[in-house]
Amino acid sequence: MSGQHRTIGAILAGGASSRFGSDKAVALFHGVPLIDHVAAALWAQTSALIVVGRKHGSLVSVADHPAPGLGPLGAIAGALRWAKANGYAAVLSAPCDAPLLPRDLQAALAGDGPAYVADLPVIGWWPASLADHLSDWLAADQPRAVRRWAAAVGAREVVLAAMPANVNTREDLAALCD
Repeated sequence: MSGQHRTIGAILAGGASSRFGSDKAVALFHGVPLIDHVAAALWAQTSALIVVGRKHGSLVSVADHPAPGLGPLGAIAGALRWAKANGYAAVLSAPCDAPLLPRDLQAALAGDGPAYVADLPVIGWWPASLADHLSDWLAADQPRAVRRWAAAVGAREVVLAAMPANVNTREDLAALCD
């Protein structure tokens, strides 16, 4: 079975969008919601797709684990638990606000053990076998920074040829449209 058939794409979409001022997942970039750009990029590289932290269209909706409000690690934990329970070997995660993901993202990250994008660690490739480790990490009230947990599990930091844009503010979105 190829890596594509063993990997679930997970859109992390439970954030409050406080710096953006409104729900940035549905903000339009070239007439299409940001979250739909991410969905298209992940779908092209994985065999199935989920959205974590919200409902969106016909996508399978998965809750953060163990509860909302834990930031990206709670979303990754929810995705890992879902992947493990449904027979997937890995999760390719990306935030809902990174509309220009590379078409070879999975190829760049997949390999021996977990990996993440150096400048945007919520974009990562995480073996589903890490589900229990991340649940234990969160239960032990460890730091909720993705980089800290990634270091604890020996994740590789990958520098991409082109850094994916991350939309945190309306100004970020406007700059992408220029």
